[in-house]
Amino acid sequence: MTTLLFSVGRSKTDTGASVWGTPFCDNRFCITLSEGEIRAEAGLCVVIPCSFTTSYYFTPQNIVWYKCEPSKQKCSKNNNKTQSGFKGPVSLLEPDVSRRNCSIIVNDLTESDSGSYQLRVNGYLNGRKDGFTFSPRTTVSVKGLTQKPTVMIPPLTEGQQSTLSCTAPGLCSGSVPEISWTWRGAGEKDSHITGNITASRTENLTAVTQRHSSTLTFNSSAEHHGTNVSCKVSFTNNITTEETVTLNVTWFSTVLKNSGCEVQSEVLTCVCISEGFPLPTITWPLLKNHAEYSVITTVSHHTVNSTVTLTVKDHSNTSVECVSSNQNGEVKANLIIQLEMSEQPGT
Repeated sequence: MTTLLFSVGRSKTDTGASVWGTPFCDNRFCITLSEGEIRAEAGLCVVIPCSFTTSYYFTPQNIVWYKCEPSKQKCSKNNNKTQSGFKGPVSLLEPDVSRRNCSIIVNDLTESDSGSYQLRVNGYLNGRKDGFTFSPRTTVSVKGLTQKPTVMIPPLTEGQQSTLSCTAPGLCSGSVPEISWTWRGAGEKDSHITGNITASRTENLTAVTQRHSSTLTFNSSAEHHGTNVSCKVSFTNNITTEETVTLNVTWFSTVLKNSGCEVQSEVLTCVCISEGFPLPTITWPLLKNHAEYSVITTVSHHTVNSTVTLTVKDHSNTSVECVSSNQNGEVKANLIIQLEMSEQPGT
């Protein structure tokens, strides 16, 4: 079965196009198509480069593209014509037929668009209505969509507003794809980031190419660190593609409330527990005045546990300072010393 894809009349719009290949001529009618198979992916678009020349006595008025069955030697005409100004899946790169540019862009591709394509030019030969069908065909192969969205992540810092961007693959001018965002915490189901703002944008690059993108704006927090954000792009015909990225949020180190000190038989033990990203470093100013002590540090995920042990005979101090720092800054905490009952004054 033969299907007419596109026909268009004369226009004066100039969008420009480029072609390549070796001209094929028949009775002074010549056509230049791309050499070899043109490959594309479902959901996106494909450009079929084409240029033609005609006999001096022939004046072109419109051109018709056909999609032909591989078993057919010649494509026959049917009545499924599309009028000029068509903005659907198929568009001419140069609607002005007098420029002899027959290149087309086919949008919203599906794998069923694979096949061979043939051109016919209609017009007047010596004042009489006539037409010519070029025998060469160009072959298009459409495979499943493998391209993924492009997700851009700026540096993320706790407490600051951040904007992620997601750009759909392809620079096509067909149906506008739907772009959606989802967030997933560790071991959790997909959900949405609370307080987020999304915005979609379509940028016209040329008369027949567009860039589709979406932004996600939210306030970064420590809970977002290590979680996954996915951008999903949905094209027509239920064709989708998705990209997932992991968020790295830098946040100021904090000293947790379960940090503290205690004295037992003149042995002081202090534990300082701190969280942050990048991983913080814990220091003890108290150790500058002591020659003998032990420090044990353990790390779990983004938490540092530092335990210092030393002998003290003076119990006059009521607290010990713990300093936690990373590239974002430092935080100091005074850890209260807890005395055993036997160490309490007056016991």
